[in-house]
Amino acid sequence: PVIIGDAQLLAHTARTLDLQCGYDIVRRGEPLLKDIDAPVIYHLDNVGGYVAPGVESGAAGRAAGEYIEAAVELCASGDIDAMSTAPINKRALFLGGYSFPGHTEFLAHLTGAEESAMAFVASNLRIVLISTHVPLAEAIRMVERERIVKIVRLADRELNRWGITNPRLAVAALNPHGAEGGLFGVEELAEIVPAIEECRSGGHIDVSGPYSADTVFLRASRGEFDAVIACYHDQAMIPVKCLSFGEAVNVTLGLPFIRTSVDHGTAFDIAGKGVAEHSSMVAAIMLAARLARVEESDRPVEV
Repeated sequence: PVIIGDAQLLAHTARTLDLQCGYDIVRRGEPLLKDIDAPVIYHLDNVGGYVAPGVESGAAGRAAGEYIEAAVELCASGDIDAMSTAPINKRALFLGGYSFPGHTEFLAHLTGAEESAMAFVASNLRIVLISTHVPLAEAIRMVERERIVKIVRLADRELNRWGITNPRLAVAALNPHGAEGGLFGVEELAEIVPAIEECRSGGHIDVSGPYSADTVFLRASRGEFDAVIACYHDQAMIPVKCLSFGEAVNVTLGLPFIRTSVDHGTAFDIAGKGVAEHSSMVAAIMLAARLARVEESDRPVEV
């Protein structure tokens, strides 16, 4: 494993937590050797060995952005096979000079990916989002036919690559009760239904809906669907955190390499106390490793 960060800061944290671990240090720009057994810290000397925990700061946000950029460089060069990211504080990232609302948009920009999407994978639930970190009013405007078609096709392609042949996709409705035939909103009939019909006829994709959002995620968790297409961020995150908190993994679809992350935020309220739950980080790393092996062997794995 390669840990990208400030070696002094990581050593300070290890001492604070009374962790004994060996590692090698490689400075940015130096070659990585893949036959090293010990963990490698890919050192960027950009915070002077200390960051105040739980505080939004431009210095910390800038450092986080530089770690992400370094990880993309290593993935693009083939020096590493996948990346797993810890959560970032969006405000700190902005203060550090980065105008991206989150990892998904940042990584799409760095890689030039024309189509990308945020997804969450858990043992009994998979969700792909139409929009990510945007105001709700803007998220509603993004529920339009062309975008839905792109997301459905991307989800179908990625799940097939993971070994889920001809995945059964469900699209969640935007409005209450699926809008009741237009009584509670027009987006279902005007945008979602035409998008589903286009995907079914033109791409032969097994997609259906729109289904009322108050039941479709439960149905998927019970095995009726392989994945749900969610209309906006909180519509996806509420079932993920209610049904699979600490187990779910954030996966960015559409990148030229594998990227996973945790299913939670920075938890600044407990930062520096040594009590954070690390299960989602472990799950993210393990899933990235599994998918990396799939990429190398060209053999599918069900996720």
